[in-house]
Amino acid sequence: MPNIQKTYIGLLGGSFDPAHKGHLNISKIAVRKLQLKKIYWVVTKKNPFKNKTYYSLEERIKYAKKITKAQKKIKTIHLENTLKSTRIIDVVNYFVKKKKIKNIYFIIGSDNLIRFHKWKSWKKIVKLVKLIVFSRKGYDRKGMKSTVVKNFKNRIIFIKNKPIFISSTQIKKRANLNI
Repeated sequence: MPNIQKTYIGLLGGSFDPAHKGHLNISKIAVRKLQLKKIYWVVTKKNPFKNKTYYSLEERIKYAKKITKAQKKIKTIHLENTLKSTRIIDVVNYFVKKKKIKNIYFIIGSDNLIRFHKWKSWKKIVKLVKLIVFSRKGYDRKGMKSTVVKNFKNRIIFIKNKPIFISSTQIKKRANLNI
């Protein structure tokens, strides 16, 4: 857990296509358990591992802001135009170099551990932040065998959370059924 003397922020990145209560719940848990000053939802134009988004960037940012409106410690941001990059390493460097924040937790689900080693500059990311990993049903066991866990287990904090039974994929499937 964080040292009382230091101020920590959290980064939760993704396409938020769309943002949902699962994102909100893990953010609230992270703020409470890790004593975060603030958590930033960093909305990206597109997940590099997926072909396209369902909702427009503007819709996704607007909805993310709407569901976090009552949460003083959660802020939705979009940095790609400022950074001229879609990569999380550039987001982390932005907070470290421009905002002078050194104590960063990067929040992901256990599903992201499986392919984390395919992210651009993944080793640098893990050296600059502490990875906070939330359980995702069906992914925990594979995630624990991932390259990033094998190489950087001391830089990872696993959060035990109740299963989250909602996902952006499920929401989009339901939306397609209602057309």
